[in-house]
Amino acid sequence: MQDPRHIHISDYNYCLPEERIAKFPLPRRDSSKLLVYRHGEVTHDVFTSLPKYLPPQELIIFNNTKVIQARLHFRKETGALIEVFCLEPIQPNDYALNFQQTEHAAWLCMIGNLKKWKGETLKREMDVKGKRITLTATRGEARGTSHWVDFAWDNPSITFADILEVFGELPIPPYLNRETKESDKITYQTVYSKIKGSVAAPTAGLHFTPQVLDSLRQGGWELEELTLHVGAGTFKPVKSEEIAGHEMHTEYISVSRGTIEKLIAHQGQAIAVGTTSVRTLESLYHMGVTLLLHPEATDEDLHVRQWQPYEEAERTQHITPTEALHALLDYMDKHHIDVLHNSTQIIIAPGYRYNIVKAIITNFHQPQSTLLLLVSAFVNGDWKTIYNYALNNGFRFLSYGDSSLLIP
Repeated sequence: MQDPRHIHISDYNYCLPEERIAKFPLPRRDSSKLLVYRHGEVTHDVFTSLPKYLPPQELIIFNNTKVIQARLHFRKETGALIEVFCLEPIQPNDYALNFQQTEHAAWLCMIGNLKKWKGETLKREMDVKGKRITLTATRGEARGTSHWVDFAWDNPSITFADILEVFGELPIPPYLNRETKESDKITYQTVYSKIKGSVAAPTAGLHFTPQVLDSLRQGGWELEELTLHVGAGTFKPVKSEEIAGHEMHTEYISVSRGTIEKLIAHQGQAIAVGTTSVRTLESLYHMGVTLLLHPEATDEDLHVRQWQPYEEAERTQHITPTEALHALLDYMDKHHIDVLHNSTQIIIAPGYRYNIVKAIITNFHQPQSTLLLLVSAFVNGDWKTIYNYALNNGFRFLSYGDSSLLIP
């Protein structure tokens, strides 16, 4: 496997006119365009025709994460508006437990208008479930460009999830250059979203409707879900000329024993809906590899480091996906767990060897982004063919834009 650290991100640039960025979704999700890339050939259709182009009888994996209303606004007595953007839970550091906290929760947050927040406790009164409460936010230590923030409120019958539901604002992508609308609460969630925790939607899934999902089941495809909570780092631009200088954000994943067993039944191969599913599936392989190379590996050791796949390439090239997945099952048996919870910082770039993912359904990504690197790695460097076709044929780009099916 080639080490991609010296890739120049400027080689992954293209001209994306502002008017080609979809600011709003289409009225019907599955009426979006579908670009089909198969073995170097490009055509297009409508998304409802997806089953016509998929390899038959395969396993399709979806990310069931749900976007939380993660933006909180406080106004100081001076009139200054402070935005507190919840990134990931700290205390407790489990998403589900944190959402169920009453009276206190701590999160790692990005702060908007940070210079105006001198360290005083911010307050806001609100009505939640018919009860008047006061929410406070206290800023703690800095962690990189983010801060520890302690939230407290004065009613033990109200959970932090209740507060976000009432007080929070859905964080639509910054490149949409508009305010969040009430309609985004529905359109910026997949129809199968379940597990709260993301601050950005797994947008390839936004095209699916119950009708499309039913047509896939009836056509013989098996549908499985996993969870990767998408962090704000998904929008983080690559600012270094070589990607060696770019640090990937940590993302938290949950995969059930049943999903891993289904993967094994399909010879360790799957069709991934979205780049988040891609990163999760490929991370599973490398977690299993860690267990095969280090049988006494701990939970912490299973975290997939950014450059791990490339550093271990020579030692792992003989390990099959099914062997890696069986190692994960053995680990789960040993520790009596039915759901694997862990994290990944994997970067997939040209030079990466895909192990589990055999086809990808994905949207069109920003120029000079790590997601474009992931696509290029999958189509053996042929990303310009795909993006030129999309630009020349009226495709809409980014989160609310059109979709593509990639089969190398």
